[in-house]
Amino acid sequence: MGDHGSKTEISFAGRFASSAIAACFAEICTIPLDTAKVRLQLQKQASADARAKLKYRGMLGTVATIAREEGAAALWKGIVPGLHRQCVFGGLRIGLYEPVKNFYVGENHVGDVPLSKKILAGLTTGAIGITIANPTDLVKVRLQAEGKLPPGVPKRYSGALNAYSTIFRQEGLGALWTGLGPNIARNAIINAAELASYDQVKQTILKIPGFSDNVFTHLLSGLGAGFVAVCIGSPVDVVKSRMMGDSAYKSTLDCFVKTMKNEVKKLFAKEVPL
Repeated sequence: MGDHGSKTEISFAGRFASSAIAACFAEICTIPLDTAKVRLQLQKQASADARAKLKYRGMLGTVATIAREEGAAALWKGIVPGLHRQCVFGGLRIGLYEPVKNFYVGENHVGDVPLSKKILAGLTTGAIGITIANPTDLVKVRLQAEGKLPPGVPKRYSGALNAYSTIFRQEGLGALWTGLGPNIARNAIINAAELASYDQVKQTILKIPGFSDNVFTHLLSGLGAGFVAVCIGSPVDVVKSRMMGDSAYKSTLDCFVKTMKNEVKKLFAKEVPL
């Protein structure tokens, strides 16, 4: 019971601030790879019906191509809305996790929290956080998707704030929540997988003789959580990026079905060359 009380010593504001700062630092370090990921996801869609030479090949190859053709700064396209996203989503998803988990198990709960409650809390905080942060995610993907343009062709957006206002003005307020369905699915699932698996792995490790609640234990828990989250969340991540980067899809299901059909078609094209 005393342990349960210690978990609530850090206020929501403290958890929110520390989570947002950590998420922003991670965003700055990883956004080049994220930009490459978005380009690869959108390229597969664009080249599904053609056997033309692919512009981007592999994660590192894509990073190198973007840097060579557009300059190294292009790898940090979307950093401003990315930081907006992490401040809101990163803060809420982790900041709300403990209070929501405690709400699901009840005030008088004693002992280990069931894994099902951890997953439910992760799904809840992930869904709440990304529903509020969806406009920042949309603008981030739009900026990352914009590659090198032919001479004389103006960019759609001059920056993050211009992107917010342009989308609102040209497409309406609701357009800022484009892709909300797959985005909620992606982030709720990944958040639940990440936080619940982190919680569960740490709980398991701490029961092993010789292990204590230290940095090494947190590192092992984080590695396990990251692996689980990426494996589970990758399919919905592709659908989310394609819906946000292209308005050709009617719905989340339409995007998922078309993506599956195109990837299967490409697979058979490789297996049975014409």
